[in-house]
Amino acid sequence: MTTLQTTPEALDTLTLTSFIETFGEGLLSNIEAAHPPRFTQSNSNREAILGTLKRTPFEAQANAIQAICALLIDEQAPAGVINGEMGTGKTMMGIAATAVAYHESKAKRFLVLSPPHLVYKWRREILDTVDNAKVWVLNGPDTLLSLLKLREAQPHDGPEYVILGRVRMRMGYHWSPAYRVKKARIQVGHDGLRAQTAWIEQCVCPDCYQVVRDEDDEAIAPSHFPTDSQMQCKHCQSPLWTLKRQRQSSGLGETVKRALQTLPTIGKVTANRLLSCFGEQYLAKAMADNIYELVNLLDEDGEFVFTERQAERIERKLAKTQFAFGQGDFQASEFIKRYFPAGFFDWLMIDEAHEYKNAGSAQGQAMQVLASCTNHRLLLTGTLMGGYAEDLFYLLWRSMPNVMMNDGYHYSRGKLGRAAMQFSQEHGIIKEVMKVSEEGHHKTAKGKALRVSQTRAPGFGPLGVAKYVLPYTVFVKLSEMQVGVLPDYQEYFEEIELTPDMDAYYTEMEQDLMQQLRQALRGGDHTLMGVVMNALLAWPECAFREEVVTHPRTKQVLAHIPQLFDEQTPMPKEEALIAMVKANKQQGRRTLVYTTYTGKRDTASRLKSLLGATGIKCTVLRSTVKTEDREDWILEQVDRGVEVIITNPELVKTGLDLLEFPSIIFMQSGYNVYTLMQAARRSWRIGQTEAVDVTFLGYQNTAQMACLELMAKKIAVTQSTSGDMPENGLDVLNSDGDSTEVALAKSLLNQNAAF
Repeated sequence: MTTLQTTPEALDTLTLTSFIETFGEGLLSNIEAAHPPRFTQSNSNREAILGTLKRTPFEAQANAIQAICALLIDEQAPAGVINGEMGTGKTMMGIAATAVAYHESKAKRFLVLSPPHLVYKWRREILDTVDNAKVWVLNGPDTLLSLLKLREAQPHDGPEYVILGRVRMRMGYHWSPAYRVKKARIQVGHDGLRAQTAWIEQCVCPDCYQVVRDEDDEAIAPSHFPTDSQMQCKHCQSPLWTLKRQRQSSGLGETVKRALQTLPTIGKVTANRLLSCFGEQYLAKAMADNIYELVNLLDEDGEFVFTERQAERIERKLAKTQFAFGQGDFQASEFIKRYFPAGFFDWLMIDEAHEYKNAGSAQGQAMQVLASCTNHRLLLTGTLMGGYAEDLFYLLWRSMPNVMMNDGYHYSRGKLGRAAMQFSQEHGIIKEVMKVSEEGHHKTAKGKALRVSQTRAPGFGPLGVAKYVLPYTVFVKLSEMQVGVLPDYQEYFEEIELTPDMDAYYTEMEQDLMQQLRQALRGGDHTLMGVVMNALLAWPECAFREEVVTHPRTKQVLAHIPQLFDEQTPMPKEEALIAMVKANKQQGRRTLVYTTYTGKRDTASRLKSLLGATGIKCTVLRSTVKTEDREDWILEQVDRGVEVIITNPELVKTGLDLLEFPSIIFMQSGYNVYTLMQAARRSWRIGQTEAVDVTFLGYQNTAQMACLELMAKKIAVTQSTSGDMPENGLDVLNSDGDSTEVALAKSLLNQNAAF
């Protein structure tokens, strides 16, 4: 073995940033020569079109719009991505791109996939941006009725937009077997003289009239036709099933009555009175088709049934709610594919496109169905990928399958798992772990067993970026907006010391749990990992309650810590929060507080109580507030003078503009990179006039610090595919390739190796 000697001089290396600064100009020239940019000069005709919009885009937005139009319209690319930083106005840019396509007679009808709580925001932004636009909203149980009306509607003299809520898109549909029956004579016996026959019924395909047979090639009788699986004809591949409507379990009167009671100020007594006065048919029509008829109902004396305040509340609710009375609930994506003419929709716009990256998700598959019904797809996202190559693979496959198949990625036995692994091997990072163990095979001989396992790791290679990201993606940064559009933005981290009692209990608990976890892992038991990580992360936040850590299977007590703080005494991190909120209040600034423990541990209620005791008016946004109601709920709290909103970042991570809360404080970070990045930018958006500050709090010398460090690494990997280059590009890769939780466990085990 040769040992390499290194000198201090040999250890001097250039950081990636320094390398780019030194050699970047030459590298850029070579790259531009090999891969000329698709958009270099603004199109004057498109500038004029953008100038006719009701809202004029900023220069950076206009450049992005022109670039995506050059890709989709001029080069006829199957898909394009606007990867815009949170708050850059991706919705407006997407709408403006469709306006250009319409005015150039390249597209007329656009289908928009939206998170359910943003469908009405999309409608508002479309009407505020495009003149003479017609907008259809499909987000309620009457989606089928709206689709039927849309299919039969006369063409509109202007661009048409159909906004489909993501959840409604993939709602389970009702179906039944579809076949024809024919009679056939078969032999059933023989009496010695002649064959005995009988007439039987057989199922045949309604398209080709071939007999439907089972796996044993036996004809299927109607009584034995499968009702739990959707079959296809083996001859013509036609589906042997059809969509059907779900029957209403009660009469129209009861259905209308229940619907009325979901509206503000209407209870059981009022609903009964309305039904007796106006009838179920009239009320059903008013609720489904004309909300103004409902809010302006007149009684026998010609007086309004509802007061002005009641009418305002009901109208606000009806603006975000759809009712259906007997129209069924087919899956919208399947209905569009089967019953709409080919090419009915020209473009598909996919908001929050990263939500469709999961391999086996129903909404991802439904999105793929709709993408196949359109000519071009425009993806809007703020976080194109979460660090793994596989995240990008399924988005690419669903939005541009022909490109992926031409590159050699195909289905294998009806699944894409092998293609996804191939993509990760070629463009991502795959970690192979080889374990060699000695095993006794015979009494006098021993052998070595080699086991190899593969796991994915964060990272995306430059070839993949050059081939699949840069040619189809337009990047937009908030920093590119013109001067004065956005205020200052700062992120801070504050390390909080534990009290002596907390530090002593935590150190003892960490050592005990790490020792037990290490022993369990040696024995191949991984069930303790989640329990240990949750305890180490959560206990410093919940020292106001007794903590008992038990084994998930044996129920053995692994650690026990008594209650250290009462309900009125704030813990160190809570003291820091109170001080920051008070300082914000003195400056007239509202504060948004994120806490991930809002369930069993319920730190949100405790924070509300502690802040309220100091005279700060605060409230908690919980998951019980429907997604489509959260924007109005927040505005209502602002009107009531609330100074602090406490919530889980998952509830506000997409779509909501929280401009009224310029100060954001993370009590915990959580594990999800998408959620952290989205939630941190909720108030730094176009329209914000105050400086925005985001503060992360972490307890010193605890697992929280290791978790924050790992999250920072994954965020850096994500940003490296979005045009932001970390200081040390290779150092930020988490080469362990595990989830944040597993990587955190390994980090803590290494730190406690001495125990």
